[in-house]
Amino acid sequence: MTTTFICLELRRHFRDYVSVFFIAVLPAFFYLIFGASQSYKSESAGHGNVAMYIMISMAAYGAVTATTGIGGMAAVERMQGWGRQLGLTPLTDAGFVAMKATVALVFAAIPIALIFILGVFTGASGEWSAWILSSIAVLVGAAVFSVYGLMFGLAFRSEAAVGAASGSLVVLAFLGNIFIPLSGTMLAIAKFTPLYGYVALARYPLTEGVLIDSNGNPLPAEPLWVPMLNLSVWAVIFVTLSTYLVKRGRGRQ
Repeated sequence: MTTTFICLELRRHFRDYVSVFFIAVLPAFFYLIFGASQSYKSESAGHGNVAMYIMISMAAYGAVTATTGIGGMAAVERMQGWGRQLGLTPLTDAGFVAMKATVALVFAAIPIALIFILGVFTGASGEWSAWILSSIAVLVGAAVFSVYGLMFGLAFRSEAAVGAASGSLVVLAFLGNIFIPLSGTMLAIAKFTPLYGYVALARYPLTEGVLIDSNGNPLPAEPLWVPMLNLSVWAVIFVTLSTYLVKRGRGRQ
């Protein structure tokens, strides 16, 4: 039965062409514009080139957009009565979570696969280990942001709130050193934002922690524990707030 629900959920989400566009096509377009079409794409960046550096960044942005949207809609659906309908079926709460997690990971894999394939054909290059480890880090790390979407859905209980959660990722991406290289005060601020640790971990197999400032100059390598701590702390914050919102919602019933 879980397989049937997963297939139905995937079919339903694939029919939402606008969401699919923002999840897959838009990040791929960003990669082509800011990475593949630029003259500096072949310049060295760690164990690869700049095109691969930008490819990883755009894949990460697309993946978190996917998991945030699906995580938020899961919360809204449960609170709007879909949970009671599912209560009439053999699907357990654990099964529901597993189903949504599977759907979120499938959708997160779409922009990753699309952008990495584009990277192969547009000059992105790097060691094979960087390709494999970065793709895994992008996919696994994106799961944290399904809880981010869940938090918004629980807090505001509307589809508009889920859209706002996905939209807020644009701002967080700028602050998190995804779209443009930051330096100085802005880079110091970035290290405390949610997307910074995630994308830094995704790039780590390529760069080994070396950052690039706004002028294209390399900065000293950053220890691995910095992005790991950032992502871990934000994961705890998202889970804690989501748990509180679930308890608050039950208290109102």
